Amino acid sequence: MAERFEFLASEKEEIRELYTKLKDSIGSTLHPDDEAKMREHLKTTVEDNLLKRDVFGLNPILFGLQTAVIVVEEIGLRRDAVLAIMLHQSVTVGFLSVDEVKAKFGESVARILHGLQRIVELYSKNPVVESENFRNLLLSFAEDMRVILIMIAGRVNLMRQIRDNSNDEARRKVAEESAYLYAPLAHKLGLYKLKSELEDISLKYLEPDAYYMIKEKLHATKEVRDAYIKQFIEPVSQKLMQVGLKFHIKGRTKSIHSIWQKMKKQKCSFEGIYDLFAIRIILDSPFEQEKMQCWQVYSIVTDMYQPNPKRLRDWLSVPKSNGYESLHITVLGPEKKWVEVQIRTERMDEIAERGVAAHWRYKGVKGETGLDEWLNNIRGILENSDDLQVMDQFKMDLYEDEVFVFTPKGDLFKFPKGATVLDFAYHIHSKIGNTCTGARINNKVVTFREQLHSGDQIEILTSSIQKPKQDWLNVVKTSRAKSKIRLALKETQVKEGQYAKEIIERKFKNKKIDIEESVMTRLVKKLKFKEVSDFYKQIVDGTLDMNTVIEKYLELQQKDQNIIGDNMAKSADGFNIQTSQDIVNETANDDVLVIDQNLKGIDFQLARCCQPIYGDKVFGFVTAGGGIKIHREDCPNAAELHRRFPYRVVKARWSGKGSSQYCITLRVVGTDDIGIVNNLTSIISKEEKLKLRSISIDSNDGLFGGNLEVMLEDTSKLEALIKKLKSVKGVINVTRI
Repeated sequence: MAERFEFLASEKEEIRELYTKLKDSIGSTLHPDDEAKMREHLKTTVEDNLLKRDVFGLNPILFGLQTAVIVVEEIGLRRDAVLAIMLHQSVTVGFLSVDEVKAKFGESVARILHGLQRIVELYSKNPVVESENFRNLLLSFAEDMRVILIMIAGRVNLMRQIRDNSNDEARRKVAEESAYLYAPLAHKLGLYKLKSELEDISLKYLEPDAYYMIKEKLHATKEVRDAYIKQFIEPVSQKLMQVGLKFHIKGRTKSIHSIWQKMKKQKCSFEGIYDLFAIRIILDSPFEQEKMQCWQVYSIVTDMYQPNPKRLRDWLSVPKSNGYESLHITVLGPEKKWVEVQIRTERMDEIAERGVAAHWRYKGVKGETGLDEWLNNIRGILENSDDLQVMDQFKMDLYEDEVFVFTPKGDLFKFPKGATVLDFAYHIHSKIGNTCTGARINNKVVTFREQLHSGDQIEILTSSIQKPKQDWLNVVKTSRAKSKIRLALKETQVKEGQYAKEIIERKFKNKKIDIEESVMTRLVKKLKFKEVSDFYKQIVDGTLDMNTVIEKYLELQQKDQNIIGDNMAKSADGFNIQTSQDIVNETANDDVLVIDQNLKGIDFQLARCCQPIYGDKVFGFVTAGGGIKIHREDCPNAAELHRRFPYRVVKARWSGKGSSQYCITLRVVGTDDIGIVNNLTSIISKEEKLKLRSISIDSNDGLFGGNLEVMLEDTSKLEALIKKLKSVKGVINVTRI
């Protein structure tokens, strides 16, 4: 028989006190029979011996009441949240169901409990909580924002209650989770007091030496610090009153955690932290005079104390993207000590303090786009709403475009809504994706087409005989998976192409037929293949009979041999094909493709990869379609083309004088001086027969780099243009791409 749960005398007394306090605070929001039903429920849990102390030995009823007081006094929640807190353990152990709670206490309480239970289930998957994704999954799972607020209050209460607990290992785990997970959530919600408390207590448990050292030094210097603040403020106050400004001034000491973080970041001692506190001057100013009066205060303060220009932060002229407005200056106060002064109006201070400005953003605690604005509105609703039922309407629609899923080890990944098992597989590794056959989601086997849902735990199933297919591109949602599938398909095409060529060469050799590339290219078109890769694929698959290929090839070859006369327009296939060595050893008598305006009957194009223009040394390359592409001899692809396809290279040169305009791209690099772009474009615009098609400039660390697309006639014009651009002051280098 299980041991009976016993209440300590001190626990009974505290329970009575907290119960009375809660009743006084939320009594007006309770339904007529709420108290009787809750009393009956608690009585039953005690009589049926359903209560159990946690790993720290805490009493669940007392702990619930303590947490309820925090959510009421610190956050402003009322009836629904308090009832949910008191019923939570009973639901967790299975004594009550969410449906039973709904019948007894209403849908709103049941929804909060449902959210709390979903969080319990989430934790059962042993997630890696040190992740921004986990914070966001937590928010999406909560459904009702009060769930998160209750969790924060519960964690603050737990951190308070385990101060003197002997279970160091469990306490350390709770402290680490509080610092990484709950403190940032409290910060996002504007619960700055609770956030600071969580951080300070976490530091106390995790790094007690640092905590007590800073605490003692703050205590030892408090009187001196208060006196210094008074000494700093008095002359400023007098001057502000003289000019007729309405204001109040307050000093704010940094939290122990903030001081410790700064000491580590700056690698200095406690005495090296000069901004232990900030002076905040808050003006009661009409909206239209806000900026003027803030700058007036700035002028007064900097006349009295020497400012540090490097520490000026002007968020008046250009507010932060989150709406934060303030003027921050650091001045040399009495005794040659640096003091941070923040100047703002009542309106600006209210926005900042209520969480809309969200100090967490510029303190380095980053969040998801869209999450910030949504969270920042909640604090205002909690404080301003007389009828907190408005919170019942809060649904977590923020993450309708995102899902968060687990690996079996508890690692968490984010995907767009509609992503599939195959997306997940490719996210893990290309090889896993290429061989994926399905997955086991929450221990249920599914195909790789199955869509992901938040909270799913996924184990990928693979097979060594599985290979990527073209239709997989329609299964995946993420660009990462699509690119990996395309790469895999391309590699497969290359392998199939090599194998197909071997088959063709072997079959033709058996028939004692020589392969002519030009005839083979036309054969592919005659067989109505848009891509050579499709032709090769069907040969490898066996769907295209090699006897048919040979028969059609011989027909085309015979047709070519029967053509008499040279009155037909020559195609690119008609030119002498040379090896790269032939080009090197070119003599005056060799056949050369001459490029001019009168070149007819030949399908040729200028290659985009190197953008040849009149005057460049060039060569021709016979394409798979029978046409010719003209490349510069110094083209980045030239060496590879000569090495792999020497039989498709033809010599070429320009004829006559250049009259057409060609597009070239210049890369310009220089120092980022004012007006340098105007100087560059001015040179181009003044030149005759030069046209600037586009310009793109990027700047970084005092340097700029830009691409200029220009239309010009020949290489002589190009050389002259490069010379003029290099002469511009600030230009370091100009190169042709």
